[in-house]
Amino acid sequence: MQKVKGKLVLKDGSVYEGTLYSTHKAVGEVVFTTGMSGYQETLTDPSFCGQIVIFTYPLIGNYGCNDLFNQSEGCCYKGLIVSELCDEPSSWRDEGTVMEFLEKNDIPVLTGVDTRAITRRIRSYGTLQGVLVPADTPDDEIQALLATPEEHDQVAQVTTKKVYTMGPEDAKYSVAVMDYGVKRHILECLVEKGCKLTVFPAETPAEEVLAMDPDGIFLSNGPGDPADLKPEIENIKKMIGKKPIFGICMGHQVMALANGAKTKKMLFGHRGINQPVRDLVDHKICITSQNHGYMVDEDSLKGLPIEVINRSLNDNTIEGLRYLDHPSFTVQYHPEASPGPSGNAYLFDRFIKMMGGH
Repeated sequence: MQKVKGKLVLKDGSVYEGTLYSTHKAVGEVVFTTGMSGYQETLTDPSFCGQIVIFTYPLIGNYGCNDLFNQSEGCCYKGLIVSELCDEPSSWRDEGTVMEFLEKNDIPVLTGVDTRAITRRIRSYGTLQGVLVPADTPDDEIQALLATPEEHDQVAQVTTKKVYTMGPEDAKYSVAVMDYGVKRHILECLVEKGCKLTVFPAETPAEEVLAMDPDGIFLSNGPGDPADLKPEIENIKKMIGKKPIFGICMGHQVMALANGAKTKKMLFGHRGINQPVRDLVDHKICITSQNHGYMVDEDSLKGLPIEVINRSLNDNTIEGLRYLDHPSFTVQYHPEASPGPSGNAYLFDRFIKMMGGH
């Protein structure tokens, strides 16, 4: 990959210089993630589609890459920013460096910058549009890139293009999965719990989904603003009450919208594998993996038959909802990632029990 002096320029005019490995310029929303490991899972998470991502942990790539960790077919990033990128990984599972992975996926990476300084700015002023460019890029070209309209079609970019199935034919439960950018391990967890999955493109009509007569419906994670998914929200409205529904992340947000609630953009979001959440149903604290920049607006829940069942211990925002007039619940975080000591797979068990009539 071509190596040049480069820089990140944020829309507020702040500039951070380093070494840029790239053959092209990148523009996108700049966000940060706080995980100390799991970088390949993060790199292949479709929920990051269209964004320039900062790893706050200073050393990335020390255990290499392995296709086993991929959560999708490739990387949807616009660009990556790290303090130091390890080029000599050490692990028995290592099958290549992060740089080789980025080069294969044609992802620009800026290294040698103070990622803490950029993160502090985003935490103070919120996520901003930014560009990764060579250091000698003319200012008028940078300003033109920064003026690029924000993307609103991220789910269309990452959803499956055709229906496919996973799991044994004789599975106890059949689940219809609405793919807004689903992570592979979520599907694997459902299969391990005894489900046969039929995965549908995001805009599949509700009538087609319900025609397979599933035991339950799963609404997946995904990128972007949930309010953009108007056809998907209308389809969810038609499925509500017909089958038990479980949603994660984007699925949590669009389910709330379909039930009359509202969502709003967060200052800098929750991204990382160390987010503490209180489960108000099972009365315990969970360490969770999260990746979202929008949240359900709590004020919009007033008067609706919806109960808050999970809360963030960092900022008290809503992390889970239960619907009181139909068998459905959703969470904002990723139970399949299991970053804590015991994991959060019990939420899949809750969905299984719901499909069993409990």
